[in-house]
Amino acid sequence: MLDGYFPILMFLAVGAAFGVGPVIGGWVVSRLVGSNRPNAQKLSPYECGFEAFEDARMRFDVRYYLVAILFILFDLEIAFLFPWAVVLQEIGMFGFVAMMIFLAILVVGFAYEWKKGALDWE
Repeated sequence: MLDGYFPILMFLAVGAAFGVGPVIGGWVVSRLVGSNRPNAQKLSPYECGFEAFEDARMRFDVRYYLVAILFILFDLEIAFLFPWAVVLQEIGMFGFVAMMIFLAILVVGFAYEWKKGALDWE
């Protein structure tokens, strides 16, 4: 009766081994090879140019989040434009007008953000 569930059990076991195995393996290797103290090279400024902070939970300026949200917005716009451009011949004028309305809404939002000064970095 339970013989039919054996392949499912094996699938779950192999999936768990592939998911948990690298995490445990990385932890074991870091304990054997690595050090628990960060060295000066890891604490040096890398891409952001700031020195390492004492607390990782410090407050950031809201403009960082605004720029991130705007990036995601326009990144999604591009993600919609590529498939639209591929099927433009099949969807015809209706698809063209729909995409122009979509782009117009995004341009109005971008102009609003620009006018409000959200893109100005002081």
